[in-house]
Parts: sequence; C-alpha cells; structure tokens
Amino acid sequence: MDIQQVQELTGKIRGNVEKVIVGKGTIIEQILAAMLAGGHVLLEDVPGTGKTMMAKALAKSIGTDFKRIQFTPDLLPSDLIGINYYNQKEGEFVFRQGALFTNILLADEINRATPRTQSSLLESMEEKQITVDGTTYPLEKPFFVIATQNPVETQGTFPLPEAQLDRFIMQLSMGYTEKEDTLEILRRFVAGAPVEEIHSVCTREELLEMQESIKTVYIHPDVAAYSVDIVDKTRQRDDVALGVSPRGNLAYLRAAQALAAIRGKDYVSPDEIKELAMPVLGHRIILRSGMRNRSTQIENIINEILNTVEVPTENWKVER
Repeated sequence: MDIQQVQELTGKIRGNVEKVIVGKGTIIEQILAAMLAGGHVLLEDVPGTGKTMMAKALAKSIGTDFKRIQFTPDLLPSDLIGINYYNQKEGEFVFRQGALFTNILLADEINRATPRTQSSLLESMEEKQITVDGTTYPLEKPFFVIATQNPVETQGTFPLPEAQLDRFIMQLSMGYTEKEDTLEILRRFVAGAPVEEIHSVCTREELLEMQESIKTVYIHPDVAAYSVDIVDKTRQRDDVALGVSPRGNLAYLRAAQALAAIRGKDYVSPDEIKELAMPVLGHRIILRSGMRNRSTQIENIINEILNTVEVPTENWKVER
C-alpha cells in the first residue's frame, strides 16, 4: 500500500468519525496517527466531551472488535487479562479471556483502578501479549487502547506511574465544542443515534497494511536531529526533574511518520515535529514541583523549547 492510499483510507475513516464527532478534526487526525504508529492514546478530559463516542465511531469505521471497560477500585487484573477456571464437565482447566482480548479497548477512568490493575495493562500495551499462569497469549492485531481520565476529580484516584504514562504515544484533550458545533451535535443526536448508522470503510487487514506503510515515510537526518534537539532540551531545564527518554524520542518520530502519511506526504517535515511536540512529549516530562496535571506549565516549557531550537530549513525533503 502506498502513501496516497493511506491518505485516502484515513480520510474515509476521519469522514466517518466526523459524522458523530463534530469540530474535532485535529484530534481525530492525531488519534489516527497514534493508531497507525502502533501506539496508544490517553484522553484527559471531563465527562461528556465525546471520548466514548470517539472510540466507538473509530472501531465501527474500521470494522474491528471494540470493548469498553469502566475502571474502578475493585476492578481486578483478572478482569482484564482473563482467568483459568476449572471446568467440571471437561475435567480440566479452561482459559477465559478478559477484556484485553479485543482490537480497540476503551479504558474509561483508568486512574480509578488500583496500581496493581493498572500495571496489568503494561505488558499488553507494549508487547501486544499477556501472560496468565506462565502461559503467554498473543493479542490479535491491531491492538489499540484509548484510556481516559478526569483531570478535575482526584479523590479516590491512583495517578498513573511514569512507566505507564510512557506507554501512551500521545496524551490528548478533546475539550468542549464551540457554540456552532454544539448546535450541530444537538441537531444530529436529537434526531437519532449517528454512531449506529456508521458502516466500516476500512478492513482490519487494510489497517495493518497502513501500519506497515508508514514505516517507509522518509525522515531526513536534519529533521531527526531537530527532534533530538527538542527532546534533549527537556532534560536540560532546571524546572524539569525528568525529561523525555530515548523511547519517547522514537515514539515522537513514529507519530510524525504517521501524521505525514495521513496528509499524503512521503517525508516528515518540521511541521509534523512541531505539531506533535505537546501531544507526544508533554506527558513524558516530570516537573520538579511534583505536580502531574500541569498542562499549562508543560505547554509553556515546550513552546519555549520550540522557540529556541533552530528549525531545519534546507534539504529535509530532498530525494533519497
């Protein structure tokens, strides 16, 4: 599959999702980029902004299996990964799959689950497999997690550890819609349920092909160096306790490749690098103050870094 086909298919998926999600084209594009890059997304937003509807519309557009699980303090790891139980009729132990055996998983209010349950997601998100009682079960590809958390409520929550946050390629916020978009939402949903009218425009096999195709998107050494300079600056600041890791830098470039392909480009430009700085790097920066939900401070830091790092302007799209 070539880049033009990737652009056409992702355009169809975006158009499908926009039948349900109004006025969030950029967020949809970034979520698609995260999925094509093989990563996962953390949506930090207040209830009622369309997070669940976004995941459902995306799953129906691709024609893949979708599951939603509400994270609570009494949710057990076995609810996610599955359990071996004794089947008296057969006289043997049988494995019953958990919620993670799906293609697109919506992990709602992930920070309400205990750290033990949260950590059970780690192996599945990174390795695309789970282990139960010493037996490893591969997860069907694609496997894409959209996790949500409420930035306002903190009582009864367990903040995600740094290792868990690093497993998400992007952290995004959908935010409230503008007045005109809200009126359009009311018009559509009062008349019916648009998400039920969505039909698949992309097969699971085509999605897997797109994930392979984005790896061919060219990254000029100067553009790669530009991303490294930005990441390196996050480690040199006095107000930052922990900057972005090399794994974060790799995720940064993979996301840029995917975003470029979605836009029909077979090369990464500095524009993609700049646009993805906050979504990909923001949640990977730990401030010395110890504050975690510190989006304004982080945004200011990233903007300062982008303003100080020299942008490559010469031959970053030269023929290979």
